[in-house]
Amino acid sequence: MAINVDTLYVSSYLDLTAGPVILTIPATPPFPPKSYSILMLDPYGDLLPASIPQASGSYALIGPGGFTGTLPTDVTPITLPVDFSALIFRADKFSPTGEDQIKQADAFRRSLTTSVGAAKIVPEILFSVPFKTTADDLIAHDPIAFLRQLQRAVASDHTPTLSPYEEALSNRFDSLLANRNVNRSEFSDGAQAAHELILDRYLTHTDWAPSTPTNWIHFTNIGDWGNQVVERSSITEFIQYANNIKAAAYYHVFKDANGNPLDGSNPRGYVLTFPRGQLPEAMRFWSLTAYTPEAIELVPNLAHKYAVASYTPHLQFNSNDGSLSVYMAQQLPAGVPMANWLPIPAGAFNIMLRVYGPEGSVEDNTYVPPGIFRQ
Repeated sequence: MAINVDTLYVSSYLDLTAGPVILTIPATPPFPPKSYSILMLDPYGDLLPASIPQASGSYALIGPGGFTGTLPTDVTPITLPVDFSALIFRADKFSPTGEDQIKQADAFRRSLTTSVGAAKIVPEILFSVPFKTTADDLIAHDPIAFLRQLQRAVASDHTPTLSPYEEALSNRFDSLLANRNVNRSEFSDGAQAAHELILDRYLTHTDWAPSTPTNWIHFTNIGDWGNQVVERSSITEFIQYANNIKAAAYYHVFKDANGNPLDGSNPRGYVLTFPRGQLPEAMRFWSLTAYTPEAIELVPNLAHKYAVASYTPHLQFNSNDGSLSVYMAQQLPAGVPMANWLPIPAGAFNIMLRVYGPEGSVEDNTYVPPGIFRQ
């Protein structure tokens, strides 16, 4: 599910049907507002228009039905368009200049409270459900079961209200599924074809920078999909709970600069070099992370090293031209600083470049990362 290793998470699923939920962001312990982000998404993954300020205070999150009661004078009301949503804080483990602030980030997330309780910190493994491989396997082997699950989700009272057209379409779909005389194989074929379309839309989404050919996948409309439902589904397939461009930019690549699939079986590995002055501009940080090809999960390695980032201590720039090279290989290559090495598996892999707090060309979606070359 493409979880990052750059931040500490704390999240909640809000239910506003019974009344407002009051969120409190305390003034202490001190943690810079620019060192965390707040994400609010509806159940479909669309960014909610009402936002919570990145500042200490108490905020009453109110559902679309409104609230007729009285709030304390020190509580700021924020009306949301849906009763059910995801609320996610991401707190940076390191400052933009590389100082370790993990303790402060952890203290910050533990200090967040809502009217239903304080933040409870549990092991990440409890949230590492392989959504992608689970869905991929179900649609490959039992597409009818997949469709039924999808319909239950659409019909749930937790999802946004369907438009008349969407409701009629859903009802028609239910009636066809219930009809024993309908050819189920057509449903299966259609579901699998749609799934292939979703995968293809993601993996071929490399034409976002028409003036600069690239193999990097990048979506410029994350969180504001409009009617681009296939694109929204494709992002959800590979990246759950993605931020919009104001908070973060995501660049994902499965091929090297020559168009060949990334494969770590060659011990020499790969190199990615940012030319001098062409690092991605970030208010918070940029990071490179390697992932497994199917589940988009972190690559296990004995060094327990999962990212090379702007905050990585002792990154060494090339003395001849001021560029920065990141080496991707199974083992640390001879002569390469540990800081500049990103472990990869002995097989297929992919790379995610994240830029948190986009600025400059990243913010306006004109930045194109350099290609990855085989050594």
